[in-house]
Formats: sequence, structure tokens, C-alpha cells
Amino acid sequence: MMDLRGRKVIVVGTGKSGIGSAVLLEQNGALPVLYDGNEHTDKEAVKAKLAEKLGRASRAEIYTGPFQEALVADVPLAVLSPGVPVDAEFVVLMKAHNIHIWGEIELGYQFAKGSVIAITGTNGKTTTTSLVGQIMQEYFDSVYIVGNIGNPYTEAAPLMRGDTVSVAEISSFQLETIEEFHPRVSAILNITPDHLNRHHTMENYVAAKEAVTMNQTADDYCILNYENDYTRDFGDRCPAKVVYFSSARRLENGLYYEGEDIYLAADGVPQRLLNVKTDMNLVGLCNIENVMAAIGISMSAGVPMENITATIRRFVAVEHRIEYVAAKKGVVYYNDSKATNTDAAIQGIKAMDRPTILIGGGYDKGSTYDDWIRSFDGKVKKLVLIGQTREAIAACAVQCGFPKEDILFEDTFEAALDACVREAAAGDAVLLSPACASWGMFPNYEVRGAQFKEYVMNLKE
Repeated sequence: MMDLRGRKVIVVGTGKSGIGSAVLLEQNGALPVLYDGNEHTDKEAVKAKLAEKLGRASRAEIYTGPFQEALVADVPLAVLSPGVPVDAEFVVLMKAHNIHIWGEIELGYQFAKGSVIAITGTNGKTTTTSLVGQIMQEYFDSVYIVGNIGNPYTEAAPLMRGDTVSVAEISSFQLETIEEFHPRVSAILNITPDHLNRHHTMENYVAAKEAVTMNQTADDYCILNYENDYTRDFGDRCPAKVVYFSSARRLENGLYYEGEDIYLAADGVPQRLLNVKTDMNLVGLCNIENVMAAIGISMSAGVPMENITATIRRFVAVEHRIEYVAAKKGVVYYNDSKATNTDAAIQGIKAMDRPTILIGGGYDKGSTYDDWIRSFDGKVKKLVLIGQTREAIAACAVQCGFPKEDILFEDTFEAALDACVREAAAGDAVLLSPACASWGMFPNYEVRGAQFKEYVMNLKE
């Protein structure tokens, strides 16, 4: 850990992550220099947030607008918020001045105590992190759930003890800026194309995900999906002990799903753990995989199996992830707003067991839609499209054989919801599973999901 007392540290970003980083730095004697490229950022509001967290006025300097090279003078460290690309021009400039580049996760880790469980993957991170977090909270005395799930690691770090277990959801953006981050147990749930506008190549994206294990040793554990080509192949190179899970075949060693049951096998001898229909409140194959991953993580962290399965029986779906909202006039509504890429949206469709009116579209991340359209498998009755990607999705759908007359374009989210209500009949489902990010129409997928739920709850019975 570098000595930062009395030193300036640049913190890029003034959102939750940036504020958390600046407060932790100031609490430990550093002098934060907050930078936000948005020249309209309200400096006084940022100062007020810092003061609220610190319990006193902050000594932080705040700069907005174009980055000034003078800021890098005598600065040993810069802490980036996850949304800041590591190849941004001003980040490259800081690297040229030999400034260490960390993210909020690395900074939190440097000041934290206890052991870490780190969960990454293209899809399923939030559900798995939430489930593992609940299992840990019901077994250990001191547990914090942090990271990409919305709770800054830096806010929790000062509260941690030697016996603390931190359960961290870690995105590929956050893994680009780790240095010494060392989880006792890690998991890579799956890897499918995503965020290529940020990582540029699939190779870069895969490398970012695999970095969760870069400081692990043979004394640590990594839980991997046997049915994902990237994660299965990584098992041979992984520095930690590997625990596989599979949703498609029996494993000699590891967790697998067969019939309606989840098993744990050791040297070919299976032990039945759970029935997915009677012992789980989650729906869909993706959630069966999430549960198996959570079991692998939790047993590797030392939780007895009877405790793990007892918590799973109580656990309910994470908000915005194939979340049952309500049934109105015989139509069932599901909020899958967290499906911000095609692979996640495929899981949403797979979980449907009735004719479905599907809301798709949003911000363009450079994705392709063929596999998603093909996964409709006759279930999608109408495709209601919104946002920047609607024309590209519609063109792909028609090319894949989806009837053009069953595609509706709507200019607003409310109009899309109105269309769903018009088109749905008793026995149908309406599914918000956009396969795209929410940016451009909403600040984030949570706001999109919350608006969907509010609209549905206001429908007449």
C-alpha cells in the first residue's frame, strides 16, 4: 500500500463511486482532487455530498470541463470511476506521467480487512451476488455486499474487521483497474459478447473477466461455468482450484442440473441438493445456473451445505431480473430491465412459458441480435421496439423470419406499454427484456424497470 498521507490523488468521476473514493482517501490523510469532464457538474452539490459523508467540510479540490495537464503534477495515484475508459486521452496522459491507475474496487481493497468473494460474468452477476450475500449474512457475523451491485466498496471498507466477508459484484470495467485485488473465492459465471464499444475486441473483454483471478493462488477457489466455452477453457489456465457447474451434463466433480434436481458430485458420486421446482423461488435455466454458482462459491467459502440450501429456499428474485410484477386481466407482467445485452435477454425469453409480447430496444452498444431473435422459438406474439436500436433489431428480426406485421415501433416508453396492453390477451405475458442498455431514454436500467412496474401496478384489474 503506497503512503498517500498529504499527497494529492486524482479521483475521476463525481457519482457514487467517485464520492466514495474521495471520502475514503480524505479519511486516510490524502488530498482528493475530483475531476469530472462535464463542465456543468454542480461543484457545490459535490462538496455537499462530500461534507455529508465526512461529517465536516471537505478539503477536496474539484475541477470540471477539459482536463488540464497541470493537474498531474506530483500526483502518485488516480482513481477512476468504472464508466471512465482506461484508454481515454487524459488517462493515457496520466499513465505517461507514471501515475498509478486504480479503480474504486482496488482502492477499497487496499483499505479493507477480511476476505473477499468476487463474482463476475456477462450475465447473472447481480442475482448470484445477492444470493451469495444472503447466504453469507445468515452464516457469518460481519458481511458486506459491495461493488457493481450499487454499494461502493470504499464506503464499506472502513467498517470491515478481520473476520469480515465481502461479497463483491465486479464488472469488466472495474477489473481493468485492479492491481493487488485478491479474492479468496472468485467466480466467472459466463462470458458472451458485451461492451465491445468499450473493450474493442472480444479478446480484451475476456482478458478483463479472467483478471478476477490474477492474484489468486492454488489455495484459493474459482467457480466456472462448464457450459460456456470461454470459462471451461479458462479452467486449464486458472491459478486457483476450479469448481465447475453445468446445466447440461453430469460432472464427475462439481455441480450439475439433471431432471428437476441440482447435484454435487465428488469422484463420480452424486449428492442430490435441491429440486428446482419445489426448493427455489427463481425461474429459468439462467437462475438454475446462478444457484449452482452460488452453491459452489458458498461451500468454497466454508458455509455448510445445509445452511446454503436453507437460504436458497428463502431467496426471492432480484429486482429487474425476470421479476414477476403482477397479473392484470389474465396477463402476467415480467420486468427484465436488467437484460441489457442479448444473452441476458435470451434467458428472459427462455423463462417464458406462454405467448409473449416483448419490449426490446434501447441504446446501441454495437451488439448483433440474430441469436436473440432465434431464441423467440414461436413464443413472441408481438415485438414492440423502442430506442436507438429499433430499426436494426427490426431488420434483423425480419431477416430471421419473424413476421414484419408483428413488429411495432413506438417513440416513447409509455406508448410501448400502451401497445402491449392493447395487444395482450388473457393467458399472455408482457416481458420487458430490452437486450439493450437504457441510456438515451433512461439514466439506468433501474429507472426503466421502475417505470415499467409503476405503469403495470396502475393498470386496472
